Amino acid sequence: MDWQGQKIAEQLMQIMLIVFAVVAFSVGYVMGSFQMMIQIYAGGVVLTTLVTVPNWPWFNRYFLQWLDPSEAEKHPKPQIQPVNSKKKSVKK
Repeated sequence: MDWQGQKIAEQLMQIMLIVFAVVAFSVGYVMGSFQMMIQIYAGGVVLTTLVTVPNWPWFNRYFLQWLDPSEAEKHPKPQIQPVNSKKKSVKK
């Protein structure tokens, strides 16, 4: 799963869980059944898991091209120079 696929899966999971929670609460409230509410929400959690956890092809649409190892050796990573927080003042 690529980075964009992870983002899509996360958003889809949040939306589906909220929708199932609202539907389960509404049905449970109207029917006056706590058991029905829990069953609907549990079914929603199972369905959400089946949709978002497996690595489905639509989560791999934005494949990240990695740099070839031979190219990486030609272009070494730049070294970061430490910033000196103490500046020496020059007296004239």
